[in-house]
Amino acid sequence: METKIIKIKENDVDKHLIEEAVDTINSGGLVAFPTETVYGLGANGLDERAVEKIFIAKGRPQDNPLILHVWSMEQVEELVEDISHIAKLCMEKFWPGPLTLLLKKSAKVPEIITAGLDTVAIRMPENKIALELIRLSNTPIAAPSANISGRPSPTSAEHVIQDMMGKVDIIIDGGNTGIGLESTVLDLSGETPMILRPGGVTEEDLRKIISNITIDSSIIKEDENIVPKSPGQKYRHYAPKSEMIVFNGEVHNIVEAIVKNTKEYMKAGKNVGIICTDETKSFYKEGLIISMGSRERKETIAQNLFSTLRLFDETKVDIILAEGIDLSHLGIAIMNRMMKAASGKLIKV
Repeated sequence: METKIIKIKENDVDKHLIEEAVDTINSGGLVAFPTETVYGLGANGLDERAVEKIFIAKGRPQDNPLILHVWSMEQVEELVEDISHIAKLCMEKFWPGPLTLLLKKSAKVPEIITAGLDTVAIRMPENKIALELIRLSNTPIAAPSANISGRPSPTSAEHVIQDMMGKVDIIIDGGNTGIGLESTVLDLSGETPMILRPGGVTEEDLRKIISNITIDSSIIKEDENIVPKSPGQKYRHYAPKSEMIVFNGEVHNIVEAIVKNTKEYMKAGKNVGIICTDETKSFYKEGLIISMGSRERKETIAQNLFSTLRLFDETKVDIILAEGIDLSHLGIAIMNRMMKAASGKLIKV
């Protein structure tokens, strides 16, 4: 397949350029496009054959549900049985934005989207290119992250090109994404609202309007036996090519442990990569050292995490030793992705 790359500016969406992508969606093709979280791999969410192409291009297991992206409340109403009062509050407060809501699906939603479950994941992205693509296509767009399944999610068009060139019809280059982590997934299909995947909308944000919110216990703890209700709950995700270990605890203990382990691995003849933070980078003297951002500004870590993991894939490191982050606010989303990238390998110090 020949892949066409189209450059579009978010603040000046060229209607002529995006129409080609719209035509591709409406004819059953695949379009990779930017959102404010990560790049998505989009297809007509009501066209089963088109959606099948997503799974093939990514190498994604079909028991892993997809998110439907919408641009209007009218679209939502067609896709779900009912919109509860809490769902409406969440939509008013956080849409468009990085919050996905899990609701009881209507008969209009194909089973391939929901992996046979009776719920559907829906979100309204904030990125203007994404919104215009959905609006002009006049259909909900199914779109997981635009990467090979298991690889770090793409936060730039270059990342998409690395994974999807020759597998999709069009890649829209809209620059780097803003948040850098996939959306928060909030399950509103049961009696108690539950966060199934942490993201840019934090527990603290949600608790301001939902007092009885809970968090899925598997968010940090890996559980291979989980039946996924939402994207990102199962399977190895975000993984660099090298083995990765996360160290967590007090910052000075983390640094001390990584320095010690770096020496031991290097003595054994291994090339070591270190994922650190701006505050600690100067303490490391050996290994390939890359800072993912500042502990004081966790949004910088979120923005850079996946690109940092991909940078190590371009090197010859044998093992990556990574600093953990405290779980407050964006920290739980960051640690969720880091733990999945490390296949659950955590050393508490």
